[in-house]
Amino acid sequence: MNKDAKIYIAGYKGMVGSAIYRLLKDRGYSNVVVRNSTDLDLREQDQVRAFFAAEKPEFVFMAAAKVGGIVANNTYRADFLYDNLMMQNNVIHESYNHGVKKLLFLASSCIYPKLAPQPIKESYLLTGPLEETNEPYAIAKIAGVKLCENYNRQYGCNFISVMPTNLYGPNDNYDLKNSHVLPALLRKFHEAKENESLYVEVWGSGTPKREFLHVDDLATACVHLMDTYNGNVSVNIGTGTDLSIEELALLIKKIVGYSGTLKWDRTKPDGTPRKLLDVSLIHSLGWKHKISLEDGINRVYNETFVTAH
Repeated sequence: MNKDAKIYIAGYKGMVGSAIYRLLKDRGYSNVVVRNSTDLDLREQDQVRAFFAAEKPEFVFMAAAKVGGIVANNTYRADFLYDNLMMQNNVIHESYNHGVKKLLFLASSCIYPKLAPQPIKESYLLTGPLEETNEPYAIAKIAGVKLCENYNRQYGCNFISVMPTNLYGPNDNYDLKNSHVLPALLRKFHEAKENESLYVEVWGSGTPKREFLHVDDLATACVHLMDTYNGNVSVNIGTGTDLSIEELALLIKKIVGYSGTLKWDRTKPDGTPRKLLDVSLIHSLGWKHKISLEDGINRVYNETFVTAH
């Protein structure tokens, strides 16, 4: 991408889109196009068609999505399926209609089978049943990956897709009902410290293992792939290392400086037992993460809870 190329970031106010936006601005890209969801509803085909006709972007980062944790995914199942299908279908189709040079679609590691062998290779997609609690979201994202693949095969488009691991960073969601595990734990431990609570309640058993990537690292990976990768394999983006939820909770407890105890609520679901990505492909393409988990959580905690208050 040239520094003056017209680049559209769909979902630029979300955690991923805002990280890509910051990175492009920092690197001197001068022609980045964005819209608020109030000005452009990506679920509405007529609005998306009119936007592409007027703006004619050369490159598109499709980072807009309806996202949430286990409870949100399991509660708003129809919304997660419908909204994500409509948004990605409209953006990908109008990118084809208006001759976009290249599109990058953000999928998710949750689209892999629940009991996939570990670490998870890109080839494991569609080889087994999905995790039930987030099946609608996963099916929508799988459809987006396959849409990119088949627009390439039928029309010769250059649409690529990536599958990031669990993300955290600036502009994350800290709502305790709808957030993911890392931001939820950060908020819980911070509030417990502030209120001098004796314990922090943590969902599940603590045994599932998860991999976490700072969203600024994801942004560098996406721009790197936009510049260097052309292909129909959806590329895993992660660190290649994981830890248990209990280990994560203890790490966050240390970073926050909370002195109480943990109380495990085993009535809450654990989700997938383990989800570690095989990142050998993206390593072979010349990218590796730079932000360690402890440094990343420290940075997020200070930016969100310490400096902000």
